[in-house]
Amino acid sequence: MSTTGTAPPARAAALDPHLRRLAVVVVLGAIMTVLDSTIVNVAITALGRDFGTSLSTVQWVMTGYTLALSMAIPLTAWSVRRFGARTMWLVSLCLFIGGSLLCGLAWSVAALIVFRVLQGFGGGMLMPVGQTMLAREAGPERMGRVMSVISVPAMLAPVLGPLLGGVIVDNLNWRWMFFVNVPFCALALVAALRMLPRDEERGGDARLDVVGMLLLSPGLAALVYALSQAGDGGSLTGGRFLGPAAAGGALVAAFAAHALRKGDGALIDLRRLGTRAFTAATGAFFLYSAAMFGLMILVPLFAGIARGDSALEAGRLLAPMGLGGMATMAVSGRLADRIGARWPAFGGILCVLAGTVTLTTLSPRGGNTVIMVAMLVIGLGHGMIAPSLMAMAYQGLPRDAVPAATTGANILIRIGSSFGTAATAVILQIAIRGQIPGASGGLEEAAAHRTAETPALLTNAFTQTFWWVAAFALVALVPVFAVPRRPERAATTAAA
Repeated sequence: MSTTGTAPPARAAALDPHLRRLAVVVVLGAIMTVLDSTIVNVAITALGRDFGTSLSTVQWVMTGYTLALSMAIPLTAWSVRRFGARTMWLVSLCLFIGGSLLCGLAWSVAALIVFRVLQGFGGGMLMPVGQTMLAREAGPERMGRVMSVISVPAMLAPVLGPLLGGVIVDNLNWRWMFFVNVPFCALALVAALRMLPRDEERGGDARLDVVGMLLLSPGLAALVYALSQAGDGGSLTGGRFLGPAAAGGALVAAFAAHALRKGDGALIDLRRLGTRAFTAATGAFFLYSAAMFGLMILVPLFAGIARGDSALEAGRLLAPMGLGGMATMAVSGRLADRIGARWPAFGGILCVLAGTVTLTTLSPRGGNTVIMVAMLVIGLGHGMIAPSLMAMAYQGLPRDAVPAATTGANILIRIGSSFGTAATAVILQIAIRGQIPGASGGLEEAAAHRTAETPALLTNAFTQTFWWVAAFALVALVPVFAVPRRPERAATTAAA
């Protein structure tokens, strides 16, 4: 493993061939796991028809995957310490490949749900394990640039997932949504076997914090499930939301108390993550994730419900966001390494706010140009925010705290994205009820309720909701200004 403490400044700032190869392996393995979070969304109707079951049952094909992802993430830090990052990367990738193949061969909806859980469990650890490997190897001098690389899969997922899923469902069998993972992940597996260095940083005596695991994994899953129920139209006062939300909140709070008391032996050592950089960066990412995921469900819903576009046409509206993000990610990573994360993140949020405010001006008969320009501007901002904040989260942390930091950051991003999706859906439902007298706010009802005034009324409901999303992004500026002005290099360098 390279260390930044002894390397000359010029060499420390360069992305050497070894680090580039490591980044390629991580992106190859992670991209399909992230795509699978969205690719199945467009196939729900086809799955219900083929298996002859209700849509509420088929929803568990997505929910099971999401919950498995959430439950796997907390195990990342311990598994990397115990078995090594390379080993866990290979194991996780094999689980994902096996789960994908079994999903494509599923003979019933129950089997498909079980295999999606297996697939999600493998996929849930791939991204944080990959981030851990890159963060360890990069050191503080190159953190921004390697985080811009790991942000690529997260940027492509919401853009390519619905498009790829729509093409497969329209032209092939839905099973190819899972079979397509196999060759890509097999290539990633071969690349990992050839390029990843052998595990040198692992401890055979690292014990699993069983109490912490029994508190955090189900607690996180319960919170994500409760938020998904709210996002699917469930009542905020009903048992399907309040029960899991209360149980999840209590379990996560109990884990926090347990981890602070246990210290180094905890599943995630929270005491090591109390730096100003980590707290501010992950707090800003939590709030920003809520805004971003809210946007990514509102735009396709507006196109599909208010204007009657097809799923594929609605998915195309997100494509400019990916192009914008790809254009600024590399630049923002370099800026974060040079001047710190505060100002790139600040400029990025301003771009996201400008694009979101533009979406509040939509009209029912307006073309796609306004939406696509707004999404391009939002993408430019996203490409500046994500690498900067991810890089800053690691600044000032010793090398052995990197797995815990990666796990903690991924947990907060997962909860933030689920919260944003749920909050946006609830706000939209309230806005629809305010616009259409007697409506329950349900999206299916809104789509079926067609009068001459319906498109304008629904557009008003969506534009009101876009203002709330802009408010989420605006609040994210508060922790951004708490981010240190310059990268904190000393502690990490000394520990490397």
